[in-house]
Order: sequence, then structure tokens, then C-alpha cells
Amino acid sequence: MNFISDVARRYLFSAKGTHFINIISGVTILGLSLGSAALILVLSVFNGFEELIASMINQFNPELKVEPETGKYFDENDDLINQILGIDGVDAVSKSIQETALFEYQQIPNAGTLMGVDDQFKLITRIDSTIVEGSFQLYDDQHDYAILGSGMARNLSVDVLNVFESLSVHMPDRKAAASSISPFKTRIIKPFGVFSVQQDIDNEVVLVPISFAQALLGRPGKISALGISLKPGYEPDQVQSAVQTLVGDKLKVKNRYQQDEEFLKLMNIEKWMAFLIACLMLLLIAFNLIACLWMIILDKKRDIAILKAMGSTSQMIRKIFMRLGIFYTLTGLGTGILIASILYIIQKQFGIISLSQGFVVDAYPIRMVGLDIVVVGGTVLLIGVLASIPAARRAARLSSSIREA
Repeated sequence: MNFISDVARRYLFSAKGTHFINIISGVTILGLSLGSAALILVLSVFNGFEELIASMINQFNPELKVEPETGKYFDENDDLINQILGIDGVDAVSKSIQETALFEYQQIPNAGTLMGVDDQFKLITRIDSTIVEGSFQLYDDQHDYAILGSGMARNLSVDVLNVFESLSVHMPDRKAAASSISPFKTRIIKPFGVFSVQQDIDNEVVLVPISFAQALLGRPGKISALGISLKPGYEPDQVQSAVQTLVGDKLKVKNRYQQDEEFLKLMNIEKWMAFLIACLMLLLIAFNLIACLWMIILDKKRDIAILKAMGSTSQMIRKIFMRLGIFYTLTGLGTGILIASILYIIQKQFGIISLSQGFVVDAYPIRMVGLDIVVVGGTVLLIGVLASIPAARRAARLSSSIREA
């Protein structure tokens, strides 16, 4: 086996018979390097966006969330909340209720999600850090206040500094008769702040006191969810199972990933679709490897004949050129990983590739994951092996006659 590797290594690094074959070898390694680097960077950019969006969502979503298994609401239960607070690792619990509503400000209407929350909401989320205008305050001695997502505030043209204008919240009245002139229940609330988390949330959500939302919905004593924050050092999975055991089968406990599972799955699908498209590019580059091996075989016909005359079998010849194809692939892969690592460090440190103005970050976010490098390495190596098979088989069938060579 060392003989096969030594011969293959010599064919890789030694000068070829013609300058043209040296050029083809260089182009092959360059193509494999750029293809490998592109695969790694594509996955790293998607990882960066996934991490960025997850971090923004995590400012709004609690670490654990308790929701009804069926239906929208369940009964408030202070005893249950106290029992959850007694679980090792639980720091705070917040009640919330939400429903679709119609909002109106200065005769500008817009539909969205009314979310009633209690005072504990700012303890289980990082909502304070997302306020871009006004401040986070749900009520005082005289008024209830609304905190709007930045997209909702923009669509309604809300000015939180205008103390003379109020936000009207309209909700279908379940008890109103079909012939009623006004089938909606309406309550007035003053805008007090604007938050910015993530586009889908910003365009939809309006935060109000939970008592305001319950009264408007006509569901006193009902809630949609319990949000739970954890003490530092505790793993969500460990506490999640304990909370699930406590609340029973009628309620389900979700971690942050499960709360936005569909969105994150969609991002994951987009990531691997981009990876497959880049793999198709690498398949095209693999034809260079086939051509390179074939040119080397033609150049080394006499060497192959001599090896066979010295007792090498066709199987050994095939293994030599298979090994040569793998060496080309590994050389290109190693160089590609090096190129990707250098570009990753440059982008991470200096942000040379920037995004358009108005985005939440100035430069493309990027995060390199070791598992992705393993996947790319396996994929590139597989493509290299498959591309080497036809040329290796052809080399094994060459004549063993030195005269013919």
C-alpha cells in the first residue's frame, strides 16, 4: 500500500511531461479549492444569519413557554405558577394573552396581534434593550399604555410623544347580535413606546397590560401562555422536562427553538438548498479532475507499461490513479479550508462585505461551525472519489507493452 501511495504522490508533485498538463493540474487544484471554500462560506453565512435572527428573537421570546395543547386559552392558576417557581432553576414566570385585533391611530387602520402581558414580562425577556423610542411602561395610576413594534408604529404613523392622540383597539364582540350596528368592542389606550426585535414581530405585535387585553377579549381569568426565565447555569432542556411533568398533558412546554420552529426550519432548508446548488458547481469542477487524470495517464503510459512489466497488476494501477485523484481532492480541500478560514477571519474582524443601509447589522454576519467543515470535507472527498473512478479504470486497461506505450 505504501508503494501505491508513493507512486501517486510522485505523480502529484513531480513535473509532468508537458507544460500544458501542469497548467491543467494547477487549474484542477484551484477549482477544487475555490469550490470547497465556497461551500464552507455559504454555510457559514447562513449560520451567521441564523444566529443573528435567533438572538433578536430571543430578546422577545422567553426561554420556556407553556401553552395549551388544544385551543387558545387556559385558566389562570396562581397555585400552578407558584409550583413552577418552586422548580429548581426557574427564575420568573410571566402571564400573557394574545389575539388578532384591529388597531387605529388618527383614522389609519392596521391589523396585528394584541398581546397582553404582566409586569414579569420584562424579567423573562430582554424587551427593555429593544426599546427604540419612548420607554417600556404598561400603566401608571391614571392610564394603560401600549408598546408597539416598530413596523406597526410606522404603518400607523404613531407618535409616542403626542400625548393628545390615543390608539384605538377593535376586537370582534362575541356577544353582539348579528344585527348589531357595531359588532366590535373598542378600547382606547395611549402609545408609550416602540420596540424593534425582528421584522415579523415588529410588524404585528402591540404589547398592552394583560388586564386591558382580557377585558377587551371578554375573557377574564384566561391566559394564552406562561413565559419562564431560568437562573444562570441551568440548561433549558433539563428544566423543560420538569415543567412538562408538573403541568401535565393538557399543556405543552416549548423551548426557544420550538417557539419559532417553522421559521428556523425554513432557514435550515434554505441553507442546505444553497449548499446543494454549490455542490452542483463543484460537480462541474470535478470534470476538470477527470480531464487532469486522463492527461496524466496519457503522459504516463510508458511508466504504466513498465510498472506492469515489473509485476504490478491492473488492480494496483487502478489504485495508484484512484489514490492520485484523492490526493488532488485532499490538496484542493485543504487549500479551500485555508482560504475559507482566512476570509472568515477577515469578514469577522473587519466586515469587508457590507449590507445595505437600514439593516440591523452593517456587514454580513458569519459563523463557522466545525460540523459544516466535516460535511463539506466528506462531500468534496466523495465527489473526488467518484470523479477518479473512470480515469483509474481506464488506466488499468492500458496495454502492458512498452513498445506500444
